[in-house]
Amino acid sequence: MVNTGVIRTVVGIIGNVISFCLFTSPIPTFVKICKQRAVEDFKPDPYVATLLNCALWSFYGLPVVRPDNILVVTINGTGFFIELAYVAIFLVFSPPSKRKKIIIAVMIETIFFLIIVIITLRVLHTTKERSMLVGMLSIIFNVIMYTSPLTVMRMVIRTKSVKYMPFYLSLANFCNGLIWVIYALLKFDPFILIPNGLGALSGLVQLILYATYYKTTKWDDDDDDNDDDKSTSEVQLSSV
Repeated sequence: MVNTGVIRTVVGIIGNVISFCLFTSPIPTFVKICKQRAVEDFKPDPYVATLLNCALWSFYGLPVVRPDNILVVTINGTGFFIELAYVAIFLVFSPPSKRKKIIIAVMIETIFFLIIVIITLRVLHTTKERSMLVGMLSIIFNVIMYTSPLTVMRMVIRTKSVKYMPFYLSLANFCNGLIWVIYALLKFDPFILIPNGLGALSGLVQLILYATYYKTTKWDDDDDDNDDDKSTSEVQLSSV
């Protein structure tokens, strides 16, 4: 009989692959930014937020915080450097005023993360206490990040159009949440279960909206005036 740990490892590897695809999904956006040498109306906020999210989950997965979660570290460590590259591109091609805001936001996140690391390692002495603190913070930031797809879903309902809610991204979000829910259930981990359960639910709602409004979508509309909406729809989410 196959060991539960082996199944959990296989599920985690699959989760790593799906999450990696989500992390790399905005690459076309950044190729466009590099070619035009301007960020235009694309917003750095989701990528700056995901940077902190990845840092927290990477820390959470370390043996000193939550043992036996190395696959959480691998994907979020990878995601951290991918998001760092995205933020760096924004810094290079943003006007001075926007660049200053990005630097301030990253500095605040860095200070916040270092404070959490120091408190966790110096004040809390058991993995149960450490995982409780870092896990709760990770859940909070994941819930905050879900406001982005909520904005897109509201736009879909208002316009009765799924033009700026890519099907494959919605499907990937659903699959990503579902696979990590399974991972969390195999060795019960509420801190991984809760945000990914919400992520799977969010992805499912997006797929339902896609099926509902696909026929009413006008695919040939001019999209030059909707770069902001497109940038919103391209935001990737990965809870772990």
